[in-house]
Amino acid sequence: MTTERVVGYDGNWVKPEDDPRATESPDGELATIRLYLTNYRLTLDLKCQGLTPEQLAARSVPPSTMSLLGLVRHMAQVEHGWFRRSLQGLHDEARPYWSDENKDLDFDGAVADAAVVEDAFASWREQIASADRWLDELPDLGAFVVMPGGDRYTVRDILIHMVEEYARHAGHADLLRECIDGRTGQ
Repeated sequence: MTTERVVGYDGNWVKPEDDPRATESPDGELATIRLYLTNYRLTLDLKCQGLTPEQLAARSVPPSTMSLLGLVRHMAQVEHGWFRRSLQGLHDEARPYWSDENKDLDFDGAVADAAVVEDAFASWREQIASADRWLDELPDLGAFVVMPGGDRYTVRDILIHMVEEYARHAGHADLLRECIDGRTGQ
């Protein structure tokens, strides 16, 4: 762990011309929500780039079991839970990084192994691609989804929750990365 602070490019994580995150304001509510969701997904990915499996699995903010790798695994689980299970009704699909015996398998199983890292990023990207395909066909943000327990949510509510979930964990990723190598930036 380092205590030296390393700031990126004028406070940015990467050179502005290399930043994959969009900055223009799109037209429409769905396009705006998707822009924020995509940008937060990219932010988590950027915070993980250039690190070894050991660094990705480092639990650098004790006593928390949180690590960057654990966040990637957790977000694969969250993407699956909301997009596949809740929005698409695929409740019988196996959940990534979940077991009834260990509800924290996403973080507890995030170990410094290249195969675990590769699997986590592949699973996360697969869940994102699946969600994006579903969103490409979305007819109505106001459509209601009924959960197995009877709770009702609009698609809009769930998408806003996903933005909230990523924003929260992007903040965690900022702190975890800074503890690993001192690197900061938006």
